[in-house]
Amino acid sequence: MKRRKFIRLLQTGALASVTTLGISRSRSVIAQTPNSNSGLTVRWLGHTCYFFTGGGLRVLINPFRQIGCTAGYRDPKLNTDLVLISSRLLDEGSIDGFSGNPALLYEPGVYQFNGSQIQGIRTIKDRQQGRRFGTNVAWMWKQGGIKILHLGGLAGPIDIEERILIGRPDVMFVPVGGGPKSYTPEEAKQIIKTLNPKVVIPMHYKTLAADPATCDLVPLENFIEVMGETPVQRVASDTVTFQPGNLPSEGSVIEVLSYQFGNGSTVNSVTEPNNPETQL
Repeated sequence: MKRRKFIRLLQTGALASVTTLGISRSRSVIAQTPNSNSGLTVRWLGHTCYFFTGGGLRVLINPFRQIGCTAGYRDPKLNTDLVLISSRLLDEGSIDGFSGNPALLYEPGVYQFNGSQIQGIRTIKDRQQGRRFGTNVAWMWKQGGIKILHLGGLAGPIDIEERILIGRPDVMFVPVGGGPKSYTPEEAKQIIKTLNPKVVIPMHYKTLAADPATCDLVPLENFIEVMGETPVQRVASDTVTFQPGNLPSEGSVIEVLSYQFGNGSTVNSVTEPNNPETQL
């Protein structure tokens, strides 16, 4: 896979789309030594958007515009060092409104940033060989001693070459809500079986944030039901921390994060507001 040394940077001010982005300056390796095994903290900002901190690095993936399935989430823009996007669609590629001039990656390739290797893996986004939604970038990197794989909004297959490249992730973020650009629960189960991650974090499913007239996803519980006896840990928070020595050695566990909506309800699916029996 082609090695890319230079990273585009978000310019301050509003940007209508990725195509308007220019290079204000470039950087490859930042002169800072990360703490490689300090652990990883993950915060869910809605849909496929997550914020990763650990090892001296802040990474934001797939900031979105509030429309359709993401209509009811808060604006996910945070101060960050690096922004990754999986596609240029509005639900995972809205890059306007950032401050602080963070770096931006949106193409497949191998990059060096802040002492870490970031790998963008090209995948086909939909079930029609990309004819409808084109390509998707799955992002893989190691942070705080944790190997992360974020599949983005993906409904297409992962080829054998990509499977070999990926190996076994520590924490894998997998879309499960169905629709034309996300795995169905059954497809997600097969991908999990193939890649055998230690921790699975489901994403890209229908929640209370969705505009019911335009969101075509199914709720999280459809995926949980399909996964059968796979252990599920529901966290009554949008944030979880992983330590390298505390991950499962065999099999997978499903970790479900919650989202705090404006009415005070913390939910981790469209059907489960404030259910104490499903929260840790």
